[in-house]
Amino acid sequence: MHRSSSEVSAADFAACRALLRKGSKSFAAAALLLPARVREPAAAFYAFCRVADDAVDELGEHAAPTAAAAAVAALRERLGRACAGAPDDSPVDRALARVVAEHALPRTFLEALLEGFAWDAEGRRYETLSDLNAYAARVAGTVGATMSALMGARGPDALARACDLGVAMQLTNIARDVGEDARRGRVYLPLAWLREAGIDPDGWLARPAFDERLGRVVARLLAEAEALYRRAGAGIPMLPRDCRAAIQAARLIYADIGRVIARSGFDSVSRRAVVSPGRKAWLVLRALLRPSGAEREHGAAPPLDEVRFLVEAAR
Repeated sequence: MHRSSSEVSAADFAACRALLRKGSKSFAAAALLLPARVREPAAAFYAFCRVADDAVDELGEHAAPTAAAAAVAALRERLGRACAGAPDDSPVDRALARVVAEHALPRTFLEALLEGFAWDAEGRRYETLSDLNAYAARVAGTVGATMSALMGARGPDALARACDLGVAMQLTNIARDVGEDARRGRVYLPLAWLREAGIDPDGWLARPAFDERLGRVVARLLAEAEALYRRAGAGIPMLPRDCRAAIQAARLIYADIGRVIARSGFDSVSRRAVVSPGRKAWLVLRALLRPSGAEREHGAAPPLDEVRFLVEAAR
């Protein structure tokens, strides 16, 4: 039986929402606070991220560079077809094509995200904080920029603060997952910082263990993230009123992960920091009661150099 285009779209977005619920409980919970006009396209964007990330992950950690490059090239071609209005016969691709068209979503955002996945597939390491920020800009700053654009907040200051939030979240993820990443043979902490602390990155990866030197590196990374969370808070009043609580909740919950790590002595090798459900509920309530922060002095701060290309792409 032939279905109308509206029925097909509804089914496509339903499939994207199912992927969101299955793949990220945190993102799905935060999305519930968003208005439907943003929640649906956000689900389509997330679903594409999930499908693309899975396509690269399926290669395995020891895939040949040529295989990783081919997988990312195929994703770029797939993205190109969606952006051109000729998506592959998949609910995710059709939903993404509609979102790109209806919201004039810059293709640069999505291409940068794929570039970040390619860097992961290559097993890149990052020498400096700037190098790490460039990676975070691609895998997380793009998410902040996309969400801001979907909400209709496309000014350069709003986008800069949205990218701050994405990068801060990624730095928090890296600080939380030091041990988990190491057991997979990966290190995302800036290599120069490790050496400054007296840690040889390769030697440590061979036998990952926590000590005070590593704790200082993790604390240093979390301090960088905290500064970006403060800057990001200044961008929340730039969002539509019905979107502020969701973004404030995400900001508060992720920043709290850093505090959990700090309470454990910055040991994220032998344990993994988790914000309890009760604490999350309190932070969501706090966001609902006070959706805009008090960090307005950071509103006009220039974007991080590493995310400037995203801010300029939205013009």
